[in-house]
Amino acid sequence: MSAQPESGAAAGAAAHAAEAAAHAGEPGVVTDGIGVADHERVRTLTLCRPSRLNAFTSASYSALAAALTAAASDHEVRVVELVGAGRAFSSGVDLDALAAAADPAEYRDSFALLLQELSAFPKPLLAGVHGAAVGFGMTILLHADVVVVADDARLRAPFAALGTAPEAASSVLLPALVGPQQAAELLFTGRWITAEEAVKLGLAARRCAPGDLRRELRALARQIAVHPPEAIAAAKRLLRSGRAEQAEAALGREDMESSALRAGRGPLGRSSPG
Repeated sequence: MSAQPESGAAAGAAAHAAEAAAHAGEPGVVTDGIGVADHERVRTLTLCRPSRLNAFTSASYSALAAALTAAASDHEVRVVELVGAGRAFSSGVDLDALAAAADPAEYRDSFALLLQELSAFPKPLLAGVHGAAVGFGMTILLHADVVVVADDARLRAPFAALGTAPEAASSVLLPALVGPQQAAELLFTGRWITAEEAVKLGLAARRCAPGDLRRELRALARQIAVHPPEAIAAAKRLLRSGRAEQAEAALGREDMESSALRAGRGPLGRSSPG
């Protein structure tokens, strides 16, 4: 679902447009709800379905996976930023699109593909969060290396309220970040988490004024991008040693629990990932 490769003058024009868009804070080239823009050695991936609060469809899961794959193999890209367009970071899965899907299994397959890419992504992945980050909009942050939240950010993991199990390896990654007691409380209640609390819990590294979010994120990305990429990659491998295996095992357990819950409730409905 990614854009077809371009060549010659067309490719140069596309690259120039993407860099100009990133410099202006625009989403750049948008494919299936995912914008791609470059500025110097930083690539910005924008969740770009603002009318749906950047809710994910099967196509946008696949497009984000493809964008991560492309960034990983592009030697000009040293750092990747993930941000949301409009008034929210992401509201999770698009439940209306899921309900209308001819084959709900396509959602599960594209979701699994994206999680594989997130787990294997070798470069620094930064996330800038404003507004709501709900469901997968929150749990995707557990796969980022550094998260910066705006003061208006609110996070929520509403899986219990939706009658489904935690997803995106959050059953392992969340307690690793905030501790088992806090993780249990957040997953059992599904309550909102403020930006201030997100920093205190370790879900985010820092917070800033909403109008400063992109600037703060870009400054951080530039600080990282000046260092030798091999050294940064080595640091990331060491920081995440053993985590991929733990996450993969957690995903299997989460999928089993979600399948059991779906079987007990009938149609897939609202108990899908995200």
